[in-house]
Amino acid sequence: MPTVRIDNERVRVTEWRFAPGAATGFHRHEHDYVVVPLTTGRLASSGPAGDSVAELVTGAPYFRPAGVEHDVRNANAFEFVFVEIELKLA
Repeated sequence: MPTVRIDNERVRVTEWRFAPGAATGFHRHEHDYVVVPLTTGRLASSGPAGDSVAELVTGAPYFRPAGVEHDVRNANAFEFVFVEIELKLA
């Protein structure tokens, strides 16, 4: 599912490809990050803050701060793809 495209002292860029129903598994983000969807569709998220479904649009990025804890699942009947850019700088 994840393919790391860049990983250096400043950033990590990972391409995520999810089959329908596939999930990341519960994890905690250690860095601020930006997600850029390459597909339009829905991602479901479960974590300490509760359950939610996000409607994402191809090319429309969003930002989240370090510390987010969740499991993310493809809530579509098709493959969902996004690029995650983690900012390692403080």
